[in-house]
Amino acid sequence: MHRKQYAGLTAGEVASRQQAGLVNRADSDASRSLADILRGNILTPFNALITALAVVVLVVNRNPINSLFFIAMLLNAVIGIIQELKAKAVLDKLVIVTKPRVKVVRDGQTKELDAGEIVQDDLITVERGDQIVVDGEVIQSAGLEVDESLLTGEADSIAKPAGSQVLSGSLVVAGDGLMRATKVGRDSYAAKLSKEAKQFHRASSELVEATNRIMKWIAWLMLLVVPILIIGQLRIGQGNWSEVVVHTVAAIVGMIPEGLVLLTSMAFLLAVVRLARQQVLVQQLPAVETLARVDTLLLDKTGTITDGNMAVVEMVELVKGKPRLRQLVASLARSGESPTGDAVATYLANESALDVTQHIAFNSQRKWSAVRLANGESYAMGAPEIVLAGEGELCQKAVKRADDLAKQGFRVVAIVALSQLPTGDEFGKVKPLGLISLAEGIRPDATSTLSYFKKQGVEIKIISGDSARTVATIARRVGLSPRSYDARDLPDYDETPTKFLETVRKHNIFGRVQPQQKRQIVAALQQVGRVVAMTGDGVNDALALKKADLGIAMNSGSPATRAVAEVVLMDNKFSHLPSVLAEGRRVVANIERASGLFIIKNVYSAVLALAVTALGLAYPFLPAQMTVISTLSIGVPAFFLALAPNNQLYRPGFLRRVLSFAIPTGVITALAMLGSYSQLSRAGVPTIVAGTSVSIAAMTIGLAVLAWLARPIRGWKIGLIGLCGAVFALHLLLPRVAQIFSLKLDPTTLLIVLLWAAIAIGLIALAQLLIQRKPRRAGS
Repeated sequence: MHRKQYAGLTAGEVASRQQAGLVNRADSDASRSLADILRGNILTPFNALITALAVVVLVVNRNPINSLFFIAMLLNAVIGIIQELKAKAVLDKLVIVTKPRVKVVRDGQTKELDAGEIVQDDLITVERGDQIVVDGEVIQSAGLEVDESLLTGEADSIAKPAGSQVLSGSLVVAGDGLMRATKVGRDSYAAKLSKEAKQFHRASSELVEATNRIMKWIAWLMLLVVPILIIGQLRIGQGNWSEVVVHTVAAIVGMIPEGLVLLTSMAFLLAVVRLARQQVLVQQLPAVETLARVDTLLLDKTGTITDGNMAVVEMVELVKGKPRLRQLVASLARSGESPTGDAVATYLANESALDVTQHIAFNSQRKWSAVRLANGESYAMGAPEIVLAGEGELCQKAVKRADDLAKQGFRVVAIVALSQLPTGDEFGKVKPLGLISLAEGIRPDATSTLSYFKKQGVEIKIISGDSARTVATIARRVGLSPRSYDARDLPDYDETPTKFLETVRKHNIFGRVQPQQKRQIVAALQQVGRVVAMTGDGVNDALALKKADLGIAMNSGSPATRAVAEVVLMDNKFSHLPSVLAEGRRVVANIERASGLFIIKNVYSAVLALAVTALGLAYPFLPAQMTVISTLSIGVPAFFLALAPNNQLYRPGFLRRVLSFAIPTGVITALAMLGSYSQLSRAGVPTIVAGTSVSIAAMTIGLAVLAWLARPIRGWKIGLIGLCGAVFALHLLLPRVAQIFSLKLDPTTLLIVLLWAAIAIGLIALAQLLIQRKPRRAGS
């Protein structure tokens, strides 16, 4: 039909539009670019500092052993890059697989092209099941209906007669038609909506933020400590720049929690691998942790709680003794005419249809279908306000019953007997026979998953483009008690933010929500300290997903939504979220336990640097020695602790708890090291022996603190502590290894060192007992 009436653009007209840039090409929104991934993982202040220190040591000292601390930075960057590249590859592959093909009329012929080849003013044929890839005007319509839920969130199909506008991202659900492309590429509605959302942002992470805050504090501390240390070491070293630089770098490295950064990345990566086996794609490592902190979960109805398909809830007989009603409805419901017809046909798939001699197909304008049976009887099925428009008490009762069902949020169709098959829009005399209520199908895993989050104390809110009444009905079906609100009546966010927030906090169901309002709801909750996760699948969800602390997208959703989400459910199963929560909790609890080890080292390094300068002593450690101590008393044990099972609930105040343990422990450790070092130095013990003694003290105290943090003690933990101690002993006893790391053991100094270490361990235990006896504040 379309080909006979329209020739479409000529080859010359297409070429001119291509030269003018009027082609349907927009920036890819499938995933983050390679340049962004490399830049985000390499160009960081932490990496810059570690790299600079490694270069300085190599230039001045020319001993690569003293630059081993650079490996932690390198591994951290590599882990982050590899994980994000894997996520990018998965998403890019999905876009290629799901790339739509369209039928375009050019030079009087219909051609199938990639969506990116369409130019402005192209004529495009669309039919049921097609995705509309550009904005356009409908030229011809044969019952054309589209679903704009990916753009607006409204699940209802919308009739599109000739002359109406259609938007890119819509899906044709009924009929067919011909449209003219009016806006392509970046000018299309979907492209504009997703443009802002595509700008990358890092996943919210308390662990990462706490580490960054510690790094800032250490940076300020180094501005004070390093000049003092350099001046003091120059005075002691009598101008030996090489020795001064190496010792100063050792002090600086000791003050940087490079191992904590690496451990956090590795713990996240292992959690990501576990989740990948469950078809959960984590695009950013910190996203694993974020869900453990979430206290508010915002859900888009369509595609998240519901499967997007209509399903029959109930069929009500209005006239008793009509044994053939189900067969009659099966005859009226034809698959392929409309989503409603599909749902009814599926519901009655096992019923045998009656012998039909004439059929009037459903049409979105008239909103009904009709049949004449072989016995001459005629029946119709359609919208109650149309097919129940006749007079009489039965019709009035049927209309009231239909209205009651509609008020509960159901879509309702009526079945009536006709005196004759209509020739136009007039039905004549009708007799109501039954009503069918329909609603979107609930995902099988939705109810159990929401119940789990409710038990975990997570507040659930549903925000949708559908009517609040419809959304409230869905909420009841999944076990929620709806307090619904029509978002068209929401106070203005910019003018009355307090009133807006009060409304958001008071209600848990929001209907008719616009994309900007979704983002505003997220922002309002974040302003009062809520940690917000949001799920969605449409372009209309992209802005809010980006704003949320954690965005969760369905694989079946739009590419723009998958690109901005931190987590993608590859098999679209909502039931995976509890697993993500469990992994997040394990990571957070174990990293908190292990991070104390790293911060203790930072504290005692800073205190020791200031103290030795004040006392006129050389800094006792070389970078290589600090690397050995960090690896065996902190890095390796912390890695295995991070893998251990842990179901501890998330508690705010991670940084405060870690510092309350690490600062007093680090200060006591530094004083013990300083006491032994000072005593041995003033007794005339060679510097290399005194430095080795301090290393032994640091290792002994470190293993004791490890045992404290590893509680409850298990056999494997005892074995781990013993193994680390044994490896350190080998560094002391094997001549070649000891020479490489500038270690020299003198048995006559061991008693002094171990005595100072024992005193420190006792004071640390006493300090922690006193701290734990203090009443905890809320949120600690």
